[in-house]
Amino acid sequence: MASLGIKKVTLILLLVLCAFMPMGAQQRFDHLREGDLLFHVNSEGNAITSVTAGVDALPIDHVGVVHRIGGEKGLLYVIEAVKPAVRLTSINAFLEENPQLLVGRVQEGILDVPGSIRRCLAMVGKPYDDLYLPGDSAIYCSELVQLNYVNTHGDAVFEAVPMSFHDDTGQVTEYWRAFYADHGMMVPEGAPGSNPGELSRRWQVSIIDIFNLGFKDDENHDVERSNGASKLKK
Repeated sequence: MASLGIKKVTLILLLVLCAFMPMGAQQRFDHLREGDLLFHVNSEGNAITSVTAGVDALPIDHVGVVHRIGGEKGLLYVIEAVKPAVRLTSINAFLEENPQLLVGRVQEGILDVPGSIRRCLAMVGKPYDDLYLPGDSAIYCSELVQLNYVNTHGDAVFEAVPMSFHDDTGQVTEYWRAFYADHGMMVPEGAPGSNPGELSRRWQVSIIDIFNLGFKDDENHDVERSNGASKLKK
């Protein structure tokens, strides 16, 4: 009974917070569905984008999962794996940290949306995996999706791929050599895993919207996609 009371109090507090939430982003992204993927485009690039390319070769370094609280038109949140732990973030707070976005949607009939979202929500509170290792209790951003997006049979929608820490020359970059050396480890090049850029290129994902990338038709959601690759009109 005490646990039930705590849950009721938590729900009431959440509803109160939502009542005061700015509505700009809620309205801009009103077309988003449960389970859509928000890919952050880092225009400056970083150690992640230097070794992994996103769709259309865009420098994608993060991905979050859309979750609506209150049904199809409920308030928008993002389930994301960031330091220090997997969390549920309001769409407004997510945009403050990730201002340039591609919106991806898993093609119809592939994803068990309710089941996948339940699995993602069960990860909330788990520590962030800044070593990007498979098989441990910590979670990094694209791993949240890769491990928990399943079909109606419970099978993974996205298979793990060999991890890449190398540049276009095929050499592991100095950044990642030093990073793992500081942890007394070898670079886990080729270990099974995922990354947000590669995830954005999967055939199962359609890019349906762009936000704040500086394209002429950004506000018109004018995005074409064919043969597993998006065409972002400049």
